Amino acid sequence: MMTHTGEKPFQCDLCGVFFPRKASLKRHMVTHTGEKPFQCDLCDAAFSGMTALKHHVMAHTGEKPFKCDLCNAAYSGKTALKYHMMTHTGEKPFKCDLCGAVFPQRGSLKQHMMTHTGEQPFKCHLCNAAFSRKDKVKRHMMTHTGEKSFHCDLCDATFLEKSHLKQHMVTHTGEKPFKCNMCDAAFSQKCNFKCHMMTHTGEKPFQCNLCDAAFSRKSHLKLHMMTHTGEKPFQCDLCDAAFLGKTALRYHVMAHSGENPFKCELCDAPFRAKSDLKGHMMTHTGEKPFKCDLCDAAFSRISVLKYHVMTHTGEQPFKCDLCEAAFRAKGSLKQHMVTHTGEKPFQCDLCDATFSLKIYLKQHVVTHTGEKPFKCDLCNAAFLGNSALKYHVMSHTGEKPFKCDLCNEAFRSKGSLKRHMLTHTGEKPFKCDLCDAAFSRISVLKYHVMTHSGEKPFKCDLCDEAFRSKGGLKQHMMTHKGEKPFKCNLCDAAFSGKSALKYHVMTHTGEKPFKCDLCDEAFRTRGILKRHLMTHTRKKPFKCDL
Repeated sequence: MMTHTGEKPFQCDLCGVFFPRKASLKRHMVTHTGEKPFQCDLCDAAFSGMTALKHHVMAHTGEKPFKCDLCNAAYSGKTALKYHMMTHTGEKPFKCDLCGAVFPQRGSLKQHMMTHTGEQPFKCHLCNAAFSRKDKVKRHMMTHTGEKSFHCDLCDATFLEKSHLKQHMVTHTGEKPFKCNMCDAAFSQKCNFKCHMMTHTGEKPFQCNLCDAAFSRKSHLKLHMMTHTGEKPFQCDLCDAAFLGKTALRYHVMAHSGENPFKCELCDAPFRAKSDLKGHMMTHTGEKPFKCDLCDAAFSRISVLKYHVMTHTGEQPFKCDLCEAAFRAKGSLKQHMVTHTGEKPFQCDLCDATFSLKIYLKQHVVTHTGEKPFKCDLCNAAFLGNSALKYHVMSHTGEKPFKCDLCNEAFRSKGSLKRHMLTHTGEKPFKCDLCDAAFSRISVLKYHVMTHSGEKPFKCDLCDEAFRSKGGLKQHMMTHKGEKPFKCNLCDAAFSGKSALKYHVMTHTGEKPFKCDLCDEAFRTRGILKRHLMTHTRKKPFKCDL
């Protein structure tokens, strides 16, 4: 009758909880005393109640007497079957009064309430970690003991949790039961399938309280929060590097060991990560599953698609704290920061040269070996890098994809367009510390500084001539060889340098682009204009020593 009346006459003297039966109170008292009188004959496990022991013994025998009528699922306990049935009916009778979330079990609701209260009653006695659930502290203790009680029968892998072992077994069977109905993707785990679906819906339920960032996974939010705190708990034992996540550290350690466990079956290319190998395979198949909604572009990786979309939106989320520069990629910001610090941590083993980026060092080392692996199919030219080859091929095709919005000029590279835009704005951000000169390009500034220092690092092996630029030396070498590859289309004249040809063509066209602001005179070169201006100022800088 007490189940109808709700009467609970038996009270615990230690915590005040009421029970309808004396036996229930007796079982409850064991939670205070810690007593576990019921011991398993097959292992060292002990329990406070006979029912719990019975369920445990079934884990040894594999017995699951409680079967679901709607599917093949079977359970060792009646309660477990009851909760399973709710997955079929969708029943969730326990509702949270604070947020409306519903749960199939009272225990699940109780655990959920702790997310509101922040309560973490289960504490680790070896460190300061605290948890909202008893099973979580139990799992945490294994990180101290190193215990991994769940073993794979097919390999040597061991796991802290049974669910992790279950997930691992799929790697042996290759089973991927969770299929996406919007694309061909399939997954071995429901959680990965769920996260994948968010790439279609755009849903990002986990939001950062400190900024506007949102994520599809709770683990991604957790990692993001460390970018605010600056915390990097995973440290490399071989160098000073530290990382937000364990996976990033493992990936980094391979850079020290040189380990590349994932190899391509079609070529011998090795990779550190499985995802890198997967992306590489698409270079063989030509597959590009990630398509842009704003243009016809398609990509083999979703990260490259995201980067591409920013070219449409103009979004540059990575901002420099020291200047107004902003970038689409975190790597680009990292490269930019070196311009402020001047740091060049990558040193060449063959000479004293140092570089701000590893890729620059890699390109430099090839100058010692003379290796140029990227060859042009249309001529004999060879290059250190793929991007240089691509740029060169455009000289054959005449392709100039980057167009100026203010004039009809077109360029082969985005950098060339960017530099050209400065001719319209008149902006010269690179200033000389030794005089008032300013330049639109840092390379021109470096070249200019040599006029003060007198430095000419590029020396000719055949004579005593020295030059400020590599291009100047290259052009000079043609005077020794008698080589004149730049030919005029309007006459038989030929030149060793491209700029000389350019000035010569002006003798045919009559073009004089450099105009004097003080009179109507115009000139073919900037140098001639500069000398002409001295006739106005009466300046005579060249004095006779005799």
